[in-house]
Amino acid sequence: MTTDSQLGMASGSKTFTAVVVMRLVEQGLLTLATTARHLLGTDLPLIADDVTVEHLLSHRSGIGDYLDEDEFDSEEYELAVSAHRLVRTQDFLPILDGYPTKFRAGDRFNYCNGAFVVLALIAERVSGRSYQDLVAELVCSPAGMVGTGFPRSDALPGRAALGYVEVEGQWRTNVFNLPVIATGDGGAYTTTADMARFWAALMAGQVVTAETLADMRTPRSEPDRGERRCYGLGLWLDTDSPQITMSGADAGVSFWSSHYPDRESTITVISTTINGAWPVAGIVDADVCAETRP
Repeated sequence: MTTDSQLGMASGSKTFTAVVVMRLVEQGLLTLATTARHLLGTDLPLIADDVTVEHLLSHRSGIGDYLDEDEFDSEEYELAVSAHRLVRTQDFLPILDGYPTKFRAGDRFNYCNGAFVVLALIAERVSGRSYQDLVAELVCSPAGMVGTGFPRSDALPGRAALGYVEVEGQWRTNVFNLPVIATGDGGAYTTTADMARFWAALMAGQVVTAETLADMRTPRSEPDRGERRCYGLGLWLDTDSPQITMSGADAGVSFWSSHYPDRESTITVISTTINGAWPVAGIVDADVCAETRP
C-alpha cells in the first residue's frame, strides 16, 4: 500500500458531487434555489415540489432515503437490484422511488444518501454529460488528481485495493455489496496523494471560487448535542475551528480526510473495511486538535 494506491471513498466523494453542482451554479446552469422537480419532470414523484438544490446539498430535503442510515447498517444493506445493473445514474431511479417524504423541506438536518444521487441526476440533465465525466472535468482535472475516478468494481485496475466484508466469520470482497459503478452518493476511488492535491486546489480557488467555497463552508445545520460537527454544502464542518472534513463508510470501505487551514495541512486515512479507518483517524485528529485548539 502506497500513497498512490487507489481505495474506495464511500460517502467521502459526496463532496465531489457538491463541487460539481456548485461549479454548475457558477456557470449559470443551476441555482441553489432550483427545484429538483424542475429537472426531474415526472420521475420520483414522491419528492416534494419545493425541494431545492440547496436542500439536497445540505441534507435538509426531507426526502425518503433508499439507504436510510437511521434504519440500516450500510454493511448489511442489500441493493434492491443486482449490483451489476447499476451502471448509470439513471439506473438508480427504480431503487430511489417509493420512499415517502420524512419531513418538510428545510425543517431540519437528516443525512440522506438518495439526495446526492438525485443531485448527480440533476447535474447530468442540466449539463448533458455523465456524472462521472463531470467529476473528471470539474474536480479531478483542475486539481491534478491523476488517480481518482469511478472504475468498475468487477474490473478494478491493478493498483486499486479490494474492500472486504466479514460474512459468517469469513472475509469476502465487497463486489456484490456496492453498485458496479458509483454515482453521486459516494463510491469513487482515490489515493491519499490525490486527496492532498484536492484540498490544496480547493483552498487555492482552483476548483471553485473563494466565494463559492465560503458558501460551502457556511453551516446549514446545528451540531447534535455534545458534538462539534455540523454540515455545510457537501462538507462536514467543525464548530470550534476552521477544520473541514470529508468522510464515509460502506461495505468494505472507511474514509476520512480532514484539512486544517490554520496549519495548511491535510490528513487522510482510508481502509478496506468498514471500521478500519476510525481508530487511526481518531488518534491523529485528537493530536492535531490538541495542538490547535485553546
